[in-house]
Amino acid sequence: MSNLLTLKTINEIKDESFYIPSYQRGYRWTPKEVQDLLDDISEFKPRFVDDTDNKTWYCLQPIVVKKKNDGQFEVIDGQQRLTTIYLILKFLSSRFRDPKKLFNLNYETRENSSSFLVNLQQNDNDNSNVDFYYISEAYRTICKWFSQPNFNINDFESKFEFDSKVIWYEGNEDDSISVFTRINIGKIPLTNSELIKALFLNSSNFDKNKSDKIRLKQLEISTEWDNIEHSLQNNRFWYFLNGTNVATNRIEFIFDLMNSEKDSSDNYSTFRFFNKKFLNKNQETIEGNWLEIKRYFQRFQEWFEERELYHKIGYLIAVDVITIKELYEKSALLTKREFRSLLDIEIKQDLDKVYLEELQYGDKKLKSVLLLYNVLTMLNNKNDNSYFPFDIFKGEKWDIEHITSITDAIPSKKEEWLNDAKVFIDITTTEGKDLKKIADNFDCNNDEEFEELFTTIVAHFNFYLKDSDINDISNLTLLDSETNRGYKNAVFPLKRKTIIDREKKGTFIPICTKNVFLKYFSAYPPKISFWTQEDRENYYEDLEVVLSNYIKKEL
Repeated sequence: MSNLLTLKTINEIKDESFYIPSYQRGYRWTPKEVQDLLDDISEFKPRFVDDTDNKTWYCLQPIVVKKKNDGQFEVIDGQQRLTTIYLILKFLSSRFRDPKKLFNLNYETRENSSSFLVNLQQNDNDNSNVDFYYISEAYRTICKWFSQPNFNINDFESKFEFDSKVIWYEGNEDDSISVFTRINIGKIPLTNSELIKALFLNSSNFDKNKSDKIRLKQLEISTEWDNIEHSLQNNRFWYFLNGTNVATNRIEFIFDLMNSEKDSSDNYSTFRFFNKKFLNKNQETIEGNWLEIKRYFQRFQEWFEERELYHKIGYLIAVDVITIKELYEKSALLTKREFRSLLDIEIKQDLDKVYLEELQYGDKKLKSVLLLYNVLTMLNNKNDNSYFPFDIFKGEKWDIEHITSITDAIPSKKEEWLNDAKVFIDITTTEGKDLKKIADNFDCNNDEEFEELFTTIVAHFNFYLKDSDINDISNLTLLDSETNRGYKNAVFPLKRKTIIDREKKGTFIPICTKNVFLKYFSAYPPKISFWTQEDRENYYEDLEVVLSNYIKKEL
């Protein structure tokens, strides 16, 4: 029997029953893709072909199927479109007291999928699994789309059912996986991970005399696959392992790490690598390779859940000292104790030529040092089980911030800067009272005089500092760029107020930066509006203590 290629209207497939096998990726159409399809069909205007009774039709792209022994059609390609077609038909049918007949859809990896689709309602929001969630979202999008005013739904229904056709390809090859792979290998939407999933869930790799065991093994791998993907969708976990790469199918990250033949010029290099591993199509090959994937994931999960490993590995990845692939490969050759020592060695080696007392504003390693200071401060608190949020850190830009104001950065918004600063002037001294009067009556239009006043006010807030070098690490801290650039070289008390206000609103302020501005390093009672010499010395001493195992203090 030869393969059958024909065109079918939506109406012609309404009596069929479809089976979505486990090697297929789950339903992942977004509201935008669903809306684009509805818009395309709505805008399509069928017309009669010259001198015939035939009309033009809207093409819905191929659906590739294979007839099963039980009469169902196994969907090899096109299940995303087919599911969306079903949902549109479901809505159109819901307008009638006696709903019209719809085709059946059964997902091998999703129990109760048929009943879920039949009972799906407009306001359902099923999060029990990722497929049901996307299907619920798609159906709500469809319902909302049809609610547009003055819309001719009968005209749409006619075009959809009778003037929209799918390219129907009915194959007869025994190996559905090979057909699925050949069809999809050139498609951009299909990823390496989805093709690799097809390799793992190919029934031909298992003993055909043990059909029940085959199904159980496929379900086991499919379930474990979903669990790994779900875990990696946790941004805390993902960005602990990665840089700023977002990624949709995050399990592919593990496959890329395993690929020892990575070719950056080939988008499907990782799939081809795994395809080679499956040349011997048998159950041992499947189970052995899947076990290796699980080892990667379990190792990463162990690192993520153990607080010391999380912080040190997270730091090393954040500052690009070593890759997660290199760490995994080295960890496989070491005991846990040796691996912990390795992490410390990697940190020390990266900062080998750094001396704390020499660090100045602008030094390349300064941001790494301040990040390490924050990470270790959090880790060293044994009474606190909190974790440094590498996901937030990697999602934002960070500046090295001067704790007290500097005089070589004249603000462009003079009046705004002056109004913000003068309210904090210390009027308990004669000099402070006089400065406040000048500031209250000052005309900001005179640039030269403003620069003189600006220098005087900065000196007022730096009164308790003995060291004029304000560019060394004892006057520097780590702050997100939005906060830092928002207050533009403000005086210390305004910086303090801004940081407190932003943290109340949910902005992540690194713990050591927060300690600085909350006067953690001050003797009691603290001089709230001033960064003092005592604060600075205590801050530097804390830097020395926390970083002592990793950074040299002096030449």
